Amino acid sequence: MIENYLSEELWHAVAPVLPGKAGDPGCRGRDNRLFLEAVFWILRTGSAWRTLPPHFGKWYTAYTRYHRWQRKGVWPCIVVALNESGACDLQYNEYGLRFVSGVETGLCAPSRQDIEPPESAVLGPAICLLDPATATVIGTG
Repeated sequence: MIENYLSEELWHAVAPVLPGKAGDPGCRGRDNRLFLEAVFWILRTGSAWRTLPPHFGKWYTAYTRYHRWQRKGVWPCIVVALNESGACDLQYNEYGLRFVSGVETGLCAPSRQDIEPPESAVLGPAICLLDPATATVIGTG
C-alpha cells in the first residue's frame, strides 16, 4: 500500500483552493485528492513521471494536469494553504514545486519569493481564496 501525504486536516485545508470543484467554471477535477497524492509521491521519491504507480492513474494525465496547474498559478495557493495548516515541507519557487525539510530551510512559512511563480508561468491572474475574508493575487502575467 502506498503511504498518503494528505491527512484529513491537510485535505480540508487545501480542498477549497483547488480548481475543478462544483461551482467552478469548466471541467471538474476527477479526483483532486488522488492527483495531489500522485504529485506528492513524485516529489517525495524523486521518481520520473513514467514510474508513477498505477494506483494513482495514468502517469501522462497526472503529468499534464500538474503542468496546467503550474501555468494557472495553482501550486503557490496549495503551498500557502498547506503551510497555514502546519505542513511546512513544501516550497514553490522559480524552479517549481518541491519538498524541503524544515531543517533545510530553517523556517516553515514561505516568503513571497518562494511562492510566487515566474510571470511567464502565469497565463492570467490567479486568486487564492484561503478564507472568505482574504484573497491573495499571485501573478498578473
